[in-house]
Amino acid sequence: MNEKFKNLPNSITVMRMVGTVSLLFTKPMSLCFYIVYTITGLTDVLDGFFARKLKVTTDFGSKLDSIADLLFYSVMLILLIPVLWEKLHKSIWVAVVLILGLRLTAYLLSAIKYKKFASSHSILNKITGLCVFAIPFVLLTPFPSIICWIIAVIGFFSSFDEMMMYIKN
Repeated sequence: MNEKFKNLPNSITVMRMVGTVSLLFTKPMSLCFYIVYTITGLTDVLDGFFARKLKVTTDFGSKLDSIADLLFYSVMLILLIPVLWEKLHKSIWVAVVLILGLRLTAYLLSAIKYKKFASSHSILNKITGLCVFAIPFVLLTPFPSIICWIIAVIGFFSSFDEMMMYIKN
């Protein structure tokens, strides 16, 4: 492996963090928003791809990726809740609170059990991440509530699965 590329995955993750923060200065659902949003999504895929391809996966890189994910989701909540509140049926918010509660419980269990922050990069979590990432694009469809309910169900099973993983292992 070429030494000059060993920091490439972490650099891509940092780019995602910068892109995420820059979204705070864009108008939600604008062309600029969608461009920066899509680029940040691509960097989420690319950092892991290059880390594995270059064989430079590290505990630090994994934690940095999880922090970047949490930052991204936090910014998306700030930007998208007003839009989602307007466009989606209010009953979906009960599901969202339940899913967030499960996810936070899983994180708490992992912190207690392993004495550190842990977040599973399971296939189900990756599918959930892709679905959650798609939500701004889903809002452009004629049936955003139905699609968001499907995403909520996937998110529930993903959060429950992660919580059970920490309980069993």
